[in-house]
Amino acid sequence: MTSTKTTPTAAVDPTVAAGSAQFLTPVALGLQALAVNGKQAHWNVRGANFIAIHELLDSVVTHAQGWADEAAERVVALGLPIDARLTTVAEKVAATEVGAGFTPWDDMVRSVIADMDLVIADLQAAIDGLDEIDLTSQDIVIGIKAGIEKDRWFLVAHLAA
Repeated sequence: MTSTKTTPTAAVDPTVAAGSAQFLTPVALGLQALAVNGKQAHWNVRGANFIAIHELLDSVVTHAQGWADEAAERVVALGLPIDARLTTVAEKVAATEVGAGFTPWDDMVRSVIADMDLVIADLQAAIDGLDEIDLTSQDIVIGIKAGIEKDRWFLVAHLAA
């Protein structure tokens, strides 16, 4: 019979884990809210720029879901659980009110940009706060911020005159 040997994971300083989770959790929850609102916007956007906005919103949603997963998995990798159930997201995230029905494309884009701005504020707070706590987590957040700012730019370009 063969025996399998495992290597224990490196010990994570509980202070580092808690400090990182303090900054990563709002990022993960905000991105989850952005994904839900972005999909709602994707389904109900209307107007002359429909196809471009419809497809762009799908991309924003896909990115937000991936980034939420990345932030949440970092918390879990540090040994802590994360609660990103929809009820928790609804309680803890001050997302904008995306319309429940058909909405002109420019109003929908403005709503999604407002949600992105809330996430970007959490990302910047995480970048600043993680500088003294966990550079690996900070690096993850910096990458997410670069990506969401690019997606925001693509949406803002539709509103430019």
